[in-house]
This record gives sequence, C-alpha cells and structure tokens, in this order.
Amino acid sequence: MNETKPGQKDAYELILDAIDVGVYRPGDRLVESELADRFGVSRTPIREALQRLETQRLLARDGRSLIVASLNHNQLAELYAVRAELEALAARLAAQHAAPEEIKVLRDMVDEDKGRLDNPEELARTNRRFHKQLHLASHNRYLVQQLDMVHRTMALLATTSLAAEGRAENAVGEHEAIVQAIEARDGDAAGAALRAHISQAFETRLKLDAAASDRR
Repeated sequence: MNETKPGQKDAYELILDAIDVGVYRPGDRLVESELADRFGVSRTPIREALQRLETQRLLARDGRSLIVASLNHNQLAELYAVRAELEALAARLAAQHAAPEEIKVLRDMVDEDKGRLDNPEELARTNRRFHKQLHLASHNRYLVQQLDMVHRTMALLATTSLAAEGRAENAVGEHEAIVQAIEARDGDAAGAALRAHISQAFETRLKLDAAASDRR
C-alpha cells in the first residue's frame, strides 16, 4: 500500500475528516484493518493515528476496542464556553489585522451561504470553512492552533445544529453581523457578535439534545 506523499493527507487527517463529515459517528468502532483498506495505507500509520486521536480524547476505549468518543452535557458546556472566548478573540484580532482581501473572502462566504439555507449539510461544511477563514484572519498562529483543537472536538457532535428549524437563516445573519463589524474594524463589536453567535448555537444544540432524549 502507498504511504503518504507530499501534499496528501496523512492517516490522522483522513480519519479526522471521516469523523468530521459523519462517516464515523460517536459510538462507532474503529478497526485498524478496515481503516487501512478504506484509506489505502498500511496499518502502522493507522495505528499511530488512532493512538494520537485517543490521546486527544477524540476516541475512547470500549473494552479492547476504540470507538469515536461522545460528549456529555458538562463536556458540551465546557467546549462551547472555551469556543466562545477563543473565537471572540479571533474576531477581535481579525478586525484589527485582517487584510482587505481576507475580509472580502469572509463577505463572499456569507453572501454565498444565503443560497444554501435549504441545505443544512452543505451549510455545515461552509460554516466550518467560514470559521476557519475567520481564525486565519486573526493572524495569531497560537490562537489558530487552539481553535483547531476545539473544532476537532466539535466533530464529535453527531448532528449539525444548522438542521434545526430557522437556525440556518439565523446563523447566516449572525455571520453577516460578524463580518460587518470586522469590515468596520470594530474589534469589540466583532467579538460581541461572535460570542452571541456561539451562544445561539449552544442554545440550539441543547434544545436538539433535549428533543432527542424525549424520543428515547
């Protein structure tokens, strides 16, 4: 089997991407041989990737097996609290440091997402790209690294909150408010808009989880 070549994703990134897009969901068992066959790599890099993901608590032990981890209520609250503060900081820094071209990209992303309101799965993908672009616009490599870890953990949420009724339109409107503040170079407003956006996303997530519990 071929090993990773320059420019190709390694086993860790391949497994992480598969979790992120829902190929593997919380509770699913990950088997070395099956992953090696799926991604066309040998079992050694798969084994190393699984160990790394377990260390990051994205995978958990179930007996002798490794499964995709899940988040309990307290972990979810902690995750959103950290995400709100870090992303608010990214928005404030973006208002100060983003190049005009970077702001234009954020603006274009929001405008394009207005045409995706009836497609929550596609909107979830572009939502991740929007937030990643915002992180990069902060021009702070250490903050970007921390936010990468936060968003890797977000992959453990089995469903997107954008599927909730009315959430897609509201989320795009919230993104627009963030971009408007960055365009105005108003760091305080950008941070406040970002924090409000994450608060609304968390509230929606809690409602979805409560509804799912009622159906069990």
